[in-house]
Amino acid sequence: MRWLGRVPYLEALELQRGLHRGTDSHLLLVEHEHTFTYGPHANLSEHLKCDPAEVGAELVAVDRGGDITYHGPGQLTGYPILSLSPGVGPLRHVLAVEDVLIHALRQLGATDPGRLRGYPGVWVDASSDEPRKIAAIGVRVARQRTMHGFALNVTTDMAYMRQHIVACGIPDRPVTSLAEEGLSVTMAEVVAAVTDAAGLQWGADGIDRQDVQWRTSVTDLSPFSRGEGPGEPVRLMQRARSAGLDEGLALSERKPEWLRPVVHHGPEVLATRKVLRDHEMVTVCEDAGCPNLSECWSQGTATFMVLGERCTRACGFCMVDTSKPEGIDVEEPQRVAKAVSALGLQHAVLTMVARDDLADGGFSHVARCVAAIREKGPQVTVETLVSDGAGNLSAWKTLFDARPDVVNHNIETVQRLQRVVRPSAGYARSLSFLAASKSEGLLTKSGLILGLGESEDEISSALADLAALDIDIVTIGQYLRPTSHHLPVARWVEPSEFDHWKSVGEAMGIRHIESTPLTRSSHHAAESVAAVQVSLGRTSAAT
Repeated sequence: MRWLGRVPYLEALELQRGLHRGTDSHLLLVEHEHTFTYGPHANLSEHLKCDPAEVGAELVAVDRGGDITYHGPGQLTGYPILSLSPGVGPLRHVLAVEDVLIHALRQLGATDPGRLRGYPGVWVDASSDEPRKIAAIGVRVARQRTMHGFALNVTTDMAYMRQHIVACGIPDRPVTSLAEEGLSVTMAEVVAAVTDAAGLQWGADGIDRQDVQWRTSVTDLSPFSRGEGPGEPVRLMQRARSAGLDEGLALSERKPEWLRPVVHHGPEVLATRKVLRDHEMVTVCEDAGCPNLSECWSQGTATFMVLGERCTRACGFCMVDTSKPEGIDVEEPQRVAKAVSALGLQHAVLTMVARDDLADGGFSHVARCVAAIREKGPQVTVETLVSDGAGNLSAWKTLFDARPDVVNHNIETVQRLQRVVRPSAGYARSLSFLAASKSEGLLTKSGLILGLGESEDEISSALADLAALDIDIVTIGQYLRPTSHHLPVARWVEPSEFDHWKSVGEAMGIRHIESTPLTRSSHHAAESVAAVQVSLGRTSAAT
């Protein structure tokens, strides 16, 4: 079970589809932005009574049963993604979902929650002459796997269901919410009740529950600029404490031996630096202070950072500069291609700063870089380590259409710490992006950094989420605090623990895991791709 917080509808749908392709059992719990959804048999001409754009809502066609319905803030939407037993069809699944909600509503103190013959969903005062619908249900079953689910009104703005649509296509039955029924309960309490009921219904072997941190203030998700004033480190630590973190290790504490890389700037390193300077290239190796720089550069490999050196985000672990970005260098794709050729690379890694100032997040520029490398060196495999594009699905598609050999996007940390470690990103969005890349048939990669205060259960759960989406490659490394303006290190993780997580993840089905204290996203990138290609029975140019 994953409480994912506020998630745009289409991103949640992409994540559902990714999990639906697997075999594990999931319950995703979310709130959405204002959205009207409708099934293939919905009567929009009669049941949609507004222009969705005028009321700040999206209109989305979906492949589920039911008429038009509403999703929005203050409503708990749940997506059970399950493998049904042979012979169990959609009707029995709907009844099971209703049972979960009826049990949860009783626990929350709702009056006589139950069914109403002929009307799917859950009602309060169900046995009376005035039943009121409090939860809608619409599901899809394909390959004996379920998708979609339920929408339970908690503190929902009921105008969206009364004035703007005919909810579920039922014009003569009222709708209600827990708040309108006089029940003053929080969303967290409702999530807990639904989780308990779902455990009774589907969790005979127990529940792995992880929550994205509950929003603690209206500014919790806002971007912040690190270092632009004395209050920023304090604000960062306030966010950290809200997730249960403490002051951690002192910045001055000596690192253990296994975290001291051997740095040797020999002739190969200097030659690589010269090529990069000659082609005016920026590398994340330098800008992010990678401890593996000399190892990688001595082998003639580097990770090119495109779209400038200024990031529009300020993640709590990253030392890339946060400031207003400059314009796009239209010549950069050709310069990248020439540098890749000059270095003689067979596997090129491109990364990017987050460019939330651009309509497409910079994804079309990355796609042009991929195309330029391919044009100059068709044999080169290309890996793109990208941001989430602020959830722009069409921008994602632009990158996917360029067909990079590997799409890499890091979740970075466990569910609970997402809003601390990367406050302008989101766990659900990252999983949605990874799911979308897999649906395009691309090799997909992600990564975790340890030592931020995560628990063993949380690490295992994050790996399980990546495995459920069939992610091909995962990197796991130790967090190293760059400055006092960054999150503290909670602990030094022993090398043996990295070996353990490699075994755990690969046992879950992840094809290849690089897991050492000094592992970073691009460390041994070519070797990782080659290993996965071999496991899939494909040939690879990467060496």
